[in-house]
Amino acid sequence: MLTRRHALRFVAVTALALPASLAGAGERIDWRRTPMRLLMVDRTDCPSSAAWRREIAPGYAGSAEGRAAPLLRVDLDGPWPDGLALARRPVVTPTFVLLSKGLELARIEGYPGADAFHPQLAAMLADAERGRTGR
Repeated sequence: MLTRRHALRFVAVTALALPASLAGAGERIDWRRTPMRLLMVDRTDCPSSAAWRREIAPGYAGSAEGRAAPLLRVDLDGPWPDGLALARRPVVTPTFVLLSKGLELARIEGYPGADAFHPQLAAMLADAERGRTGR
């Protein structure tokens, strides 16, 4: 039986499966040595992204979630880091994708507000620690 995790690994190994815009000449990250990361896909003109940058960004790196999954920001139009294996291309901004070694584990589409963001991300991290994936 092919599980979601096996499918994502297959996509990661076969980089040709990604659209060219996702496998572009973006930031080079050694995903084998990189801890878990939180990919934020946003646009500078997005009001929800601006709210996240205003309300969450100043303290994110010092939070438990920020230490467990350092932030990596990418504009919706790229360039994208090499070697990503996403379940699907983000279309909503902001989209927060929890990555482990470049593989998508879970995502939050849209900004749920200051009160809900950290609890949702904490739940995603806890699921990842238990070895569960899903969105």
